[in-house]
Amino acid sequence: MTPGTNTGRLRVEWSPGSDRLTGICHCGAEHRADDPVEIWTWLLAHPDHDTD
Repeated sequence: MTPGTNTGRLRVEWSPGSDRLTGICHCGAEHRADDPVEIWTWLLAHPDHDTD
């Protein structure tokens, strides 16, 4: 699946070998952080989150 594909789902992916998580919104926006709470807070803020 490619980022930006609108599936209607929120996803969190772990980067193997690191503590980094990537939150991917159904709108295609992505956010990276070490803290899962930060990731989910950002994801659930849709549509008010940044598109970085």
